[in-house]
Amino acid sequence: MRRPAAVAGKWYPGGAGALAKDVDGYLRDAPDWPGGHINAIVAPHAGLMFSGPVGAYAYKAAAIGSYDVAVLVGPSHFAAFEGVALYPSGTFETPLGAAMVDEEGAREIAHAAIVRALPSVHEREHALEMQLPFMRRLLPDVPIVPLLIGRQTRETILALGDALAAAFKRRRPLLVASTDLSHYFDARTAASLDGEVQARLAAFDPDGLLDRYEGYPEEERGRYVACGGGAAIAVMFAARALGATEGQVLKYAHSGEVSGDYDGVVGYVAAAFGTFAGAIRG
Repeated sequence: MRRPAAVAGKWYPGGAGALAKDVDGYLRDAPDWPGGHINAIVAPHAGLMFSGPVGAYAYKAAAIGSYDVAVLVGPSHFAAFEGVALYPSGTFETPLGAAMVDEEGAREIAHAAIVRALPSVHEREHALEMQLPFMRRLLPDVPIVPLLIGRQTRETILALGDALAAAFKRRRPLLVASTDLSHYFDARTAASLDGEVQARLAAFDPDGLLDRYEGYPEEERGRYVACGGGAAIAVMFAARALGATEGQVLKYAHSGEVSGDYDGVVGYVAAAFGTFAGAIRG
């Protein structure tokens, strides 16, 4: 199967040269990672001009590691369904070349009852596609396992965390949670709401983040907390099961810093989870 790029030329440049130039510029502005093994990251998925300067922090840190598979987990913005949708084989096309789906990893995660192959759900979705410019630029030889969460219920989140840990315990995975934070509040309110999420990321507290997520009605969680909150929480649980012991917030920003509109912003965060003992913390 071949999944054509859905938002190339719209959410990011459609030409290889222009896209590489933008990605490389964001990476130059991000600091070098001081050390420590990274099991998992959180990165945003808005248009590249908005989210790229933040996502670069996560990917530049992760890129010093060695991985044999990247597991991309994000929310479904267009299709409503129960469980988790897997793209089981083939490629995700990008202007920087095709990202190969890791079929071994896809088969392993598909053993989980919560996961089923639903490639059609991935056709329009941008949450995972927006990770690929950085993946193709920094980790081009690492195949991917693409996963989209439907209804982000406690049961689905916890089951996915368990499934990720079980499926990739014999591999060297990079787990990637794709999410933006609060949506369309003024910048001051957004900073307060997003600060609560950042505190739980930094404390490596998936239980606390899940409690906060469930503190809002299901239809409001994406606006007040994070549209991919379930992805972040599941990835945190899985990273912990796979040996991660610490979390670190690498960068926070919001859309108003690019657009100039501070009255209705979207928040973005980059975070990493792993074992950082002995690393110089910036």
